[in-house]
Amino acid sequence: MMEGNMWLNDTIGVIPKNSWSIDPFGYSSTMAYLLRRMGFHNMLIQRTHYEVKKELAMKKNLEYLWRQNWDIEETTDIFVHMMPFYSYDIPHTCGPEPAICCQFDFARMRGFSYESCPWRSDPVEINPDNVEERATTLLDQYRKKSTLYRTNTLLIPLGDDFRYVSMEEAEVQFRNYEKLFDYINSNPHLNAEVKFGTLEDYFSTLRDEAEKINYSRPGELGSAELQGFPTLSGDFFTYADRNQDYWSGYYVSRPFFKAVDRVLEQTLRAAEILGSFVLGYCQKFQCAKLPISFSHKLTAARRNLALFQHHDGVTGTAKDHVVVDYGTRMHTSLQDLQLFMSRAVEVLLGDFHDRSDPTLLSHFESVQERSKYDVQLVHKVLHPLEGKAQSVVFFNPLEQTRDEIVMVVVSSPDVSVLNSNGSCLPSQLSPEWQFVSDENISTGRHRLYWRAYVPPLGLETYYVVTGQDCEKAIPAAVKTYTTEQEFSCPQPYDCSKLEAKTVEMKNSNYTLSFDTSRGLLQTVTRHKDGQQTVIGEEIGMYKSHGSGAYLFKPVGDARSIVEEGGHFILTEGPLVQEAHSLPKTEWRKSPLSHSTRIYNCGDAIQDMLIEKEYHVELVGHAFNDRELIVRYKTDIDNQRIFYSDLNGFQMSKRQTYDKIPLQGNYYPMPSLAFLQDSHGNRFSVHSKQSLGAASLKNGWLEIMLDRRLVQDDGRGLGQGVMDNKPMNVIFHLLTESNVSALPKTHSLHTLQPSILSHRVGAHLNYPMHAFMSKKPHEKSFKRAQQSFAPLTASLPCDIHIVNLKVPRPLRFPHTESAEPKFAVLLQRRGWDASYCKRGGLQCTTVGEEPVNLFYMFKDLSAVNVKATSLNLLHDDPEMLGYLEQTGDVAQEGDVLISPMEILAYKLDLQPPSSQEE
Repeated sequence: MMEGNMWLNDTIGVIPKNSWSIDPFGYSSTMAYLLRRMGFHNMLIQRTHYEVKKELAMKKNLEYLWRQNWDIEETTDIFVHMMPFYSYDIPHTCGPEPAICCQFDFARMRGFSYESCPWRSDPVEINPDNVEERATTLLDQYRKKSTLYRTNTLLIPLGDDFRYVSMEEAEVQFRNYEKLFDYINSNPHLNAEVKFGTLEDYFSTLRDEAEKINYSRPGELGSAELQGFPTLSGDFFTYADRNQDYWSGYYVSRPFFKAVDRVLEQTLRAAEILGSFVLGYCQKFQCAKLPISFSHKLTAARRNLALFQHHDGVTGTAKDHVVVDYGTRMHTSLQDLQLFMSRAVEVLLGDFHDRSDPTLLSHFESVQERSKYDVQLVHKVLHPLEGKAQSVVFFNPLEQTRDEIVMVVVSSPDVSVLNSNGSCLPSQLSPEWQFVSDENISTGRHRLYWRAYVPPLGLETYYVVTGQDCEKAIPAAVKTYTTEQEFSCPQPYDCSKLEAKTVEMKNSNYTLSFDTSRGLLQTVTRHKDGQQTVIGEEIGMYKSHGSGAYLFKPVGDARSIVEEGGHFILTEGPLVQEAHSLPKTEWRKSPLSHSTRIYNCGDAIQDMLIEKEYHVELVGHAFNDRELIVRYKTDIDNQRIFYSDLNGFQMSKRQTYDKIPLQGNYYPMPSLAFLQDSHGNRFSVHSKQSLGAASLKNGWLEIMLDRRLVQDDGRGLGQGVMDNKPMNVIFHLLTESNVSALPKTHSLHTLQPSILSHRVGAHLNYPMHAFMSKKPHEKSFKRAQQSFAPLTASLPCDIHIVNLKVPRPLRFPHTESAEPKFAVLLQRRGWDASYCKRGGLQCTTVGEEPVNLFYMFKDLSAVNVKATSLNLLHDDPEMLGYLEQTGDVAQEGDVLISPMEILAYKLDLQPPSSQEE
């Protein structure tokens, strides 16, 4: 949105203020919030459940003010026009009778390539003989449509997909409508005036009328934004356009690319932040050429990510060759961003080799790589040489210090880890397992783990060495269960057999128990209070008939596919415990294998979560018309109510109803879903990618992982979804109990995540970026700087830097511009105060410690600070509806931010004058 809005302003001098969104399948209230805070005042939507349209139409509530459900102060209201009928095409926009409206789609006359009207009455050219009958027939449809709305101002869209491809087509529509309008407007007894107009014409005419005539209903909650209309809160999921056809399939379709989308999003953000610091410090040294030379590729990455947000992109509902194009664009941008970040890391660590030529390759490369657009990220293997060191630099894209167990893959077990001071660190070696059941389950490589500390938005260097005097990485103990063949124990590990029916794995926070013969997680016990939660992990499969890219149409319930047998491997070490399961199923090649990990990291976030990694391969005709799920059958008495997020920004309450089919009880889960009972026991699943979720029975939370569908579902795609890719889906599970009972009058309709839950979500969705030296170097070699810490301190736990960026990098060198060159977007997360305030974490909240932009950065001064809209195009905070005095930041630097809000500021970053060279 920011990129597109700024392009419009830069290119044709237009700042949009009305949103037109007719084709997304259901609507999120987060979009209404973002649009309002971007300076939009009106929006138009179309695809909402047909029963919702009917209910709103009967009460003349199809036009309303959309308000966020946490908004007590009424600052988020935006005016919405909902189209009333089945579709946005011409047969469904002039009035309630498509057979008549189709007669006024003049491009369906002979001579054009569009199909004739299916109702067997085709349009005819308007002439003096038929104009009266045609005009009154059309006006009758307009009048009928107008009865569904309150005002006398009516909107009639005239178009469809792939229309107005020729001047002749535009001319035939204009010519005929002009004759109809001239007739209506010249006959006062018809009491109507019709004219061509834009969306802005419609909304401004309607607002003028609503200011003169009060259309409010008795007892109606109105809005100061626009009198005469009701206010609504909530979202429009799950969408059905007819019968039992619920559009919940697209929540999961093509999950591989839904995951790539998120990787590009967080990589782009990391690159924007690093680029901002390089430019901020560039007034200190000559390195501005680096980000400026890269700015075309940075802009391309923004646009490739934005392109994929299309309602047939990230949804997984495009044709195969279009998916290839989306995937290739995102892959290209990911490679470009990795190269730029490698150079930026070097510059920020004080290595300025050939700084006059930014195109030179870095001494660093990303630790993870993707060889093609449609394959998984893999870890590059470090090959430590005797007596040499290989440096690994971590970038922490979060606002708080990271204290976590990190991992690289090594070829040799004879390794140690040093920190930037040269001190030896405790480390662990574990075998790297395959996700597919071959003769040899081990790959022959090793995962090297150690505990890393990385400053907020900063860099830290570690060294992997071999032949060092200090303690080598400790090999994990391996325990195995298998019914098939002898297990080949990889070197240098000690392996033993698992004999018991259930097996436990524990760290300082949790004890996990597994069913050995099926490899599934059964229970989680929290040590601090002894609370045991049944997890009841199950892998299941739906058969479907009529499902496609958009629709989910299961035949009956999902059935469990895991049988007794297979391989189950427990790997236990001082830092990481892992349970790796290659389950036995009816198929020779199982569609799924999975790992469960817990960490020992002191009191850090990682200790409090349980990591699940599912490797999914729904590949091959054996899985045609199948949909794969994981289901957690917990003992939490949630009454079939769960909460799922909207755009990673807010939570929405979801209730399962018997009156609608199973597929209608599925909801989007972009990043989080949780169950909770009346005592505050909560089970949360954080996801690294968008999927779909449901709570079909009490205590159950099921999440769909992938779907493979042969048929088209008749919604315009014209094909099935058969291009499934092998992929890994990563969840972080959390069990919590609140420390104080929920207040009787809960101010929000929807429960919020705890602070700990927010931190776990950030930890998963904004992982550290690791870079390694391309060549091993002498152990005595020292970089100019080992670390980079740009913030004066960690920010409070409930503040998130949505982005720190240079919006127009190409203009950066032109110093005559009075406009500040940097932008920072800050979000204050809303959190559930009935849970442990810090979730056991060492951190503060904004309420205790306000944020000041002037003192946020250690060696950079923030100057010329001014509040702006979220698209950076409006500098009047009042126009955006903000309650707090956001404008005052320019004087004091203090950021006044209410829970749930996102604020944007333009600013300049400058090194203090005493440090300038």
